[in-house]
Amino acid sequence: MTGTILSSADLDPRRRKILFRAWHRGLREMDLIMGQFADSFLSTMSVDELDGFELLIEQSDRDLLHWILDAQDIPAEFDTALLKAIRDHHNHAAPINI
Repeated sequence: MTGTILSSADLDPRRRKILFRAWHRGLREMDLIMGQFADSFLSTMSVDELDGFELLIEQSDRDLLHWILDAQDIPAEFDTALLKAIRDHHNHAAPINI
């Protein structure tokens, strides 16, 4: 079970692939962060936002987790409105050990 609440039945093939990848990161913490964000916003993302999200999910779990938790400087090419939206959407009340 992935944890997703978004049905892929109504998604185009590109969005289905992105949804799967968001929920199958490797690190369970990243599955939850990226997967829950995809569940909430994937259906309404523009083509540019999809491009940006695909670029982010291609990054290593470790780097992405550090950027989201503000534990490491974000490289300029990834310091985007989309990453900010993911960080804002992530509201984990307790620290995640990194």
